[in-house]
Amino acid sequence: MQIVADYFPLILFFLAFKWQGIMVATAVAIAASIVQIAYFKWKGKVSAVHWLSLAIIVVFGGATLLLQDELFIKWKPTVLYGAFFAILAGGKLMFGRDLLAYVLKDITLPAPVWTRVTWSWAVFFAGMAVLNLYVAFNYSTDTWVNFKVWGGIGLFLVFAVVQGLVLARHMTEPGKP
Repeated sequence: MQIVADYFPLILFFLAFKWQGIMVATAVAIAASIVQIAYFKWKGKVSAVHWLSLAIIVVFGGATLLLQDELFIKWKPTVLYGAFFAILAGGKLMFGRDLLAYVLKDITLPAPVWTRVTWSWAVFFAGMAVLNLYVAFNYSTDTWVNFKVWGGIGLFLVFAVVQGLVLARHMTEPGKP
């Protein structure tokens, strides 16, 4: 159920785009993101990622609707991925922290492995930000929407599975070296 709730705005964005185009899809994504936050709040906790995503969709989606220019909504994934990159890289470079170790506190890994995981995800997010811009500005809006939904989810899942397989080799039980 969590995965459906996480991807609810994206799924509705895709369906609305196929049905009525980018402007309706953008309005639907904004509304769905607000509903998503309300749902998570009702269930007990809204993550920082969901708040960040809501803020970005409201700003960039709002600009798209207000100015009737799809350029802004196309920037939304790049801004979100860029924010994730900045948070992970900034946490490591400025504070010496592997922020994913705090997010995934139930996983016990040696410090050097957490550093590799942090940089792997940071580079992945930077790559996704650049790839989104490439597709957004070199292909049709229809191709971009398909990439955003299916390519983005697919790349994320493949990367997460590969990371999980790599991490499994290094995981230890809590309290053991």
